[in-house]
Amino acid sequence: MSYVALYRKFRPASFSEVKGQDHIVTTLRNQIRAGRIGHAYLFTGTRGTGKTSVAKIFAKTVNCENPTEDGPCGECRICKAIAAGASMNVIEIDAASNNGVDNVREIVDEVAYSPAEGKYKVYIIDEVHMLSIGAFNALLKTLEEPPSYVIFILATTEVHKLPITILSRCQRYDFKRISIDTIAARMRELVDKEDVKVEDKALRYVAKMADGSMRDALSLLDQCIAFHLGNELTYDMALDVLGAVDNTVFSQLLRHVLDRDVLGCVKLLEEIVMQGRELTQFVTDFTWYLRNLMLVQATDHLEDVLDVSTENLARLKEEAQTVSFDQISRYVRIFSDLAGQIKYASQKRILVEIALIKLCKPEMETSNEAVLDRIRQVEEKVEQGTFVKVQDAGALATAGNPATPVERPKLEKAVPEEIQDVVRNWMGIVGNASNPLKIYLKCAKLSLGRENELVIALEDGERYDFFNRDPQNIEETERLIEDFCGKAVKVVLQSYAGAEDFDNHFVDLSKVIQMEIEEEEE
Repeated sequence: MSYVALYRKFRPASFSEVKGQDHIVTTLRNQIRAGRIGHAYLFTGTRGTGKTSVAKIFAKTVNCENPTEDGPCGECRICKAIAAGASMNVIEIDAASNNGVDNVREIVDEVAYSPAEGKYKVYIIDEVHMLSIGAFNALLKTLEEPPSYVIFILATTEVHKLPITILSRCQRYDFKRISIDTIAARMRELVDKEDVKVEDKALRYVAKMADGSMRDALSLLDQCIAFHLGNELTYDMALDVLGAVDNTVFSQLLRHVLDRDVLGCVKLLEEIVMQGRELTQFVTDFTWYLRNLMLVQATDHLEDVLDVSTENLARLKEEAQTVSFDQISRYVRIFSDLAGQIKYASQKRILVEIALIKLCKPEMETSNEAVLDRIRQVEEKVEQGTFVKVQDAGALATAGNPATPVERPKLEKAVPEEIQDVVRNWMGIVGNASNPLKIYLKCAKLSLGRENELVIALEDGERYDFFNRDPQNIEETERLIEDFCGKAVKVVLQSYAGAEDFDNHFVDLSKVIQMEIEEEEE
């Protein structure tokens, strides 16, 4: 006899064998027991969650000569005929290939004839969303008022594509994604029956890869067992077969990213590619790894939420201390965007490399998370004393002297109160200015001069030139500040070449004052 795939061999034959859909099974059992059987049902949910299996069990039960609390007896003549596909009482239709008006009209014509044996004629229409508009219209009247001996069961993975007129005529049952624990327990039960040795860790990984689908899980398990037939299926073997990557690799990759080590990221990706790993799956798994890291950082007691081992959870908690929440958010966003692009890309590796470079170099982006990451980079370099202007370093090296860090200007401990008030309320003050002055002032950075002057720093170019060519702009700015605080504040105009140049020669007063506020709150 030819081999039968696991998902076909162990298809549920009774309600008790249906896993993860207790809310639906209980309702259908109660309806059968009370004799309150509906005429039209809609089973909706993701693939492999048991829609067709439950429909067949229900069809058998309502026609069974000796039904039990658990469903059909499986031994009577009608049950055997339905199981063999030889019964005229249960008609399965694939709407993907029978989606025209003529196909539905055949059903409508057949409905007029009562069942030759048993109580009900059950029509199971799979992927019903594939029917044409004309076919839906042809089905409407029959679906609303079928003969008493007819039951329609419509199954679909895309319920949003059904017309509201169809939805309103059916009892709707939503099949949930099956949990990893439930899938792993079912697979353990089946491999024990098959006398196949499989590690629990491997089963849980396969269950995770199935994404809530029992059928997908059994298909993947079948594939893994066949590849290592005769040997115990281990976690590492499952990774090899499915082209996946171990979590320790993600940990190494994250450390390279945090160190801004582009070369290390590219070399690690090279190893992954040479091992034959699937890049699409790698992107998905790394995104989930970052998601777990984000949850660990956000709250404690996540043992029941995160499907990771105790060892991996401890590693996640340790790594969560080395990265900020906005960094992880940026990483997740970049890789989520990549996941949507890579499925249809011809050069997947290049897309992954670009994404890794983006992680390491936040200056490539202009999002809020990237700006915060760039600020953090600058602060780290200043603290380490390694921030050197390129042109200064080159001049010193040419002169034969070792390059020395350029000292960041130091700020006096006490910033005058009126200056602090101006900085805190800068946007409100600027709001009273006229255009285009208002636009350019919003782009300004504020610092403190040598004699407690308020320095308005603007980037070289159009912004600086606007103020420099007309002194009245500075005078108007001083008047706006004077109207706000009631005191005269000397304003000095300065320019800078870029973010790096500003950090080398100025201190951003808004950050300093914000730090003082946080210290006071603590």
